Amino acid sequence: MKNWIFLFPGILFGIIMTKSEAISWYRIQEMFRFESIHMYGIIGTAVILGAIMVFLIKKLGLKTVDGSEMNLKPKDKRYKAALIGGTIFGFGWAMTGACPGPMYVLVGNGLLVFGVVILSAALGALTYGAIGHKLPQ
Repeated sequence: MKNWIFLFPGILFGIIMTKSEAISWYRIQEMFRFESIHMYGIIGTAVILGAIMVFLIKKLGLKTVDGSEMNLKPKDKRYKAALIGGTIFGFGWAMTGACPGPMYVLVGNGLLVFGVVILSAALGALTYGAIGHKLPQ
């Protein structure tokens, strides 16, 4: 029942993704073909806002919704797993035209075929859960 608190931010996220055209297959293809800076601007803005939010969380000592401390420790310096995972993620993004957040926004916009993409992503996550211990971490 506590998760209802995330309904409004989720709807707001969907509206922002739609209005900024971040869910547009054409915009994503422009990005991968280096034909437009539009998506790089959106991603860059998200990175800057994320950095500001992490700074504020640390500075103000903010806690999670349930009151526990946030774990914001520096990440491990091993890049092999990130390179492999990022490559697989990028292939999926290029093939479907959507990364995880916009997949739900696209379904919300009536493109129900992205339900197949969501199910495929869930299957990939389950597969990783089953064999992840055997992969480079």
